[in-house]
Amino acid sequence: MYRKLLRFLLAFSIIALISAYFIYRSVAGPEILAEGAETVYVEIPHGTSFEALTRILLAKQLIPNEAVFRSLAKKLNYEADPVRSGRFAVEPGMKLPDFIYRLRNGKQAPVMVVLTTERELTDVAAKVARFIEPDAQAFIQLFQNEDFLDSLGYTRENLMSLFIPNSYELYWDTSPRDFIRRMIEEHDIFWKRKDRYIRANQLELSQADVYTLASIVEKETLQDDEKKRMAGVYYNRLKIDMKLQADPTAVFASRDFNTNRVTNYHLQVDSPYNTYKYKGLPPGPIAMASIASIDAVLNHEQHDYLYFCAKGDGTGYHTFAKNLEAHKRNAEIYRENRRKRGK
Repeated sequence: MYRKLLRFLLAFSIIALISAYFIYRSVAGPEILAEGAETVYVEIPHGTSFEALTRILLAKQLIPNEAVFRSLAKKLNYEADPVRSGRFAVEPGMKLPDFIYRLRNGKQAPVMVVLTTERELTDVAAKVARFIEPDAQAFIQLFQNEDFLDSLGYTRENLMSLFIPNSYELYWDTSPRDFIRRMIEEHDIFWKRKDRYIRANQLELSQADVYTLASIVEKETLQDDEKKRMAGVYYNRLKIDMKLQADPTAVFASRDFNTNRVTNYHLQVDSPYNTYKYKGLPPGPIAMASIASIDAVLNHEQHDYLYFCAKGDGTGYHTFAKNLEAHKRNAEIYRENRRKRGK
């Protein structure tokens, strides 16, 4: 009796599986995308109704017709309104029921948000908005929300120090606040890695101060192999309470970002960011600092240089000096090199 029952249950299960397979085949229809085609991505904004989703899919030619999609969605209990937001992939060979299950379950295809050395917070906002759903204005409003920033321990001036240039995997419908939370996580991981926070403490600088100084180095030179020496110059000046006199801070203060040359006009701009006018570090970064520049500050060369001057020979490198007299000689060599190059 027991064996007969087992055989019956086994036979029933096999029949049920076969029936389910043929039912699936009967409603699945052909592939949404043929084998060999490129993957298509569907972006569904927050608050999208089922009706609006249907129009999106029709426009992308991902459903054979409206009636088939509606009927199948109903059978598969996909009748939410609004539907789940996000970015969803349609791979070659995928059947319509599989895609509906993906939409219903919210299995998103992530995006890579790439942050490089943006200059201002508005640039960060515009960059991030290129990759995920919220527009740049939504990010700018949050970046300017002083109560929110205060709750995080940041100000509008030093918020840039939160962002570490890198590529980050995020969901397309990530909110601005969730984006900031993710950046805080990445920021903390970065500073713990290689004991960077310990090194900052040894230099008697906060992490935000290290970042601010790194942003100056970032804008002073494109040559990574001289950044440690240049960072050493600025650190030496800080330690003896000498003005940093960094050209990029004068440019930032003037907002004359298209200038090819720093003039007396830039040096005379009255702003706490102008280190020709005020001692110490500016209130915050003057740009997003690269990892190379941050590490250059943390591991700067220990030397007696207090000055540096561009060589003017087209290499992008600088000559360093320990006193003002040597610096003036280097400046004359710079001018002569430019004359030779017709500059």
